[in-house]
Amino acid sequence: MKIWQPEPGEMLLSRAPVAFATGAATRVRGMRWFRDPQRNDIQHELPGWPEGPSYTARSTGSVVALKSLKVAAMTVGAAILAFLSSAGGNISGSGHGKDESSDTPDEPADEVDDFPVMWAEAGTLARTLPWQLDPGRADEKHYRTHLIVTDRRLVVVGLPYHKKDLKLIDDELLWDCPRADIRSIELKNFKDGTDFRVQFVDGSWCRLSSVWRVKLLQYVVPPRELIPMESLTPQQRATVEDFAAQHQMPESFSPILIRRPSGRIRVDIIPPSNFKSATGASEVTMTMDTSGRKVDINDYLPEDF
Repeated sequence: MKIWQPEPGEMLLSRAPVAFATGAATRVRGMRWFRDPQRNDIQHELPGWPEGPSYTARSTGSVVALKSLKVAAMTVGAAILAFLSSAGGNISGSGHGKDESSDTPDEPADEVDDFPVMWAEAGTLARTLPWQLDPGRADEKHYRTHLIVTDRRLVVVGLPYHKKDLKLIDDELLWDCPRADIRSIELKNFKDGTDFRVQFVDGSWCRLSSVWRVKLLQYVVPPRELIPMESLTPQQRATVEDFAAQHQMPESFSPILIRRPSGRIRVDIIPPSNFKSATGASEVTMTMDTSGRKVDINDYLPEDF
């Protein structure tokens, strides 16, 4: 069993499952394409990629028919809920929380009429991404890809997925890219609010998706200034070191320090014991005041959350 670890001096910020995104608008629902800037399909040009599915966007007539069926299904569902409610039923909703979503596309050409998840000229960075990110090629029942964000780079690892043993982590490095080669990371909220686009400095880009998007990108969108351990007072440093030791954080994993508007410092550590194949890495969090005293959660200020 092997867990990917940062290099000496490199700070692990987050880790979560990720894959190429999937179309949500009716015309492209369940589909994705790999394009060059002329909108040619380039999936057969990508070196080392196995054969995958080829999609054709639905016609206008098919879109109208599917929307009619959806409206009919929603009408029937509303009628059933109304009946249950009138009969005294207790109806409540639940599910995985989304950070943001929108029914209005930002870019209809790339979200409604077409759905490219790779946009790349020959020789550009996006073409180097691994095929294992494609749900149409990888078996998600037994295999997952995780995106790892550090203060230096983005890393993609692949690992086996066993539903009965989520603690089993056996990483294979598939791809990495220095953050200096990334122009921007932009949240894409159309429909599900789980997508994001990574724009490379060479003009290529990819569209990825993660239900853990908030956790995965919390330190980079928007960018946050990280505090070096060397800038802490002796008491603050002692508090951080005690907290890290309490959770058995290895020396190769640096604590993540962020100063809040109140002057307090949020401390996040990511112990390997919190790694799971289904969810990635979960941090353990503490807040301390300017004197280095750990703040009880009952004494948190609104900006501490």
